[in-house]
Amino acid sequence: MAKRTRSSAQPTKPLVKAPVRIGPLDAPAIVGELRRMHEEAEDPLVERMPADEELFGALLYAEKQAHALQARPLDVRKAAAMKRVQLWEFLREQAEVHQSRAIDDARNAGAQWAQLAPALAVAAPSAAYNKAKRLKAIELTDETPQARPVRRTPEAVLRAERRLILEQAAERRAQAAAQRRHQLLVPVADRLLNQRDGLVLDEDAEYWFEEIEAVLPNCRTPLQMVSLHRYLQAAVRSLNKMEQRTARPVSLTEGARLALSAAAEFLNEERSDEAGSPTVGVEDDGSLKSGSWVL
Repeated sequence: MAKRTRSSAQPTKPLVKAPVRIGPLDAPAIVGELRRMHEEAEDPLVERMPADEELFGALLYAEKQAHALQARPLDVRKAAAMKRVQLWEFLREQAEVHQSRAIDDARNAGAQWAQLAPALAVAAPSAAYNKAKRLKAIELTDETPQARPVRRTPEAVLRAERRLILEQAAERRAQAAAQRRHQLLVPVADRLLNQRDGLVLDEDAEYWFEEIEAVLPNCRTPLQMVSLHRYLQAAVRSLNKMEQRTARPVSLTEGARLALSAAAEFLNEERSDEAGSPTVGVEDDGSLKSGSWVL
């Protein structure tokens, strides 16, 4: 007999075939359908059936009173039993998720793995740890485009948890950076708007300044911030095009020149932070270097 070779698959590699799960389910509605079946069968005890939201109790009742459907057609009895099978599977999946969360709460409260072992029906702390990690796999997905469930091994779960921590940290950094940019956006736009009389505006630039003026007083929500950013960018781009077209500065006053330079620098530094491109160059007189407006 040929010697059986060990699998070369890595313990952290996702399963080749993703396990099938019930997933989200309107369990109360299905319990309601079971209740209606028992009512139509004139089950004498149907009033004792627990509420639709009490899934576990309702399933125990349906199991105990299954004989009340004996007089119903075979397809009705089959449908009722199939609904019970589906609901028990859903309940099992939900129990694993909630048990995993309970373990997390116990660990956060200082429970040791040795203390959790009896509650998890295992004999050793290491077994409790491994079981907890297998349960945790239910709530995690791998990094593949299909976002398949993570393989139920401690190694795969640890890898997924590390990836999740890194993703959450990156998201927090991105949110913090966006918040800092938004805090700078309003004063930059306000400064430029206040210097509008010191700028040469064509019809296009005038339009974008009116949009800035409309959104700026109540700019608080993320959508308003995005709109303000877009309007400011369009206004500065329009002024840049006019300056290049006429070969003359669009700033008539020192305040306007500084406000425009500050707005252009803010927009290009922001773009550089996001895309790794160099920041805009500024001439000694405060005007932008030709061709450096990357907006």
